[in-house]
Amino acid sequence: MGDVEKGKKIFMQKCSQCHTVEKGGKHKTGPNLWGVFGHQTGQAEGFSYSEMNKTKGIVWSESTMMEYLENPKKYIPGTKMIFAGIKKKNERADLVAYLEKATS
Repeated sequence: MGDVEKGKKIFMQKCSQCHTVEKGGKHKTGPNLWGVFGHQTGQAEGFSYSEMNKTKGIVWSESTMMEYLENPKKYIPGTKMIFAGIKKKNERADLVAYLEKATS
């Protein structure tokens, strides 16, 4: 498990331009992430996902999020997310730890 505080800093630097995490938060370029863990890809109500994201059919968990955040376009070809990914495993673990806490 990663460091939540470090993960929050990573989120603010790399993710908050496009995503929100709070319950009822607005969609930006990317969807609001509240409740993402335990749900299938492409399911946030009111957000326009790519067809591949809607039909990928994986459920977000610590392990699937770790793999996705390393290289989003490889994990879900055709995704609208233009983020290149986070190569350092420890940084991904910190971010996932933060997301697990902040989105539930």
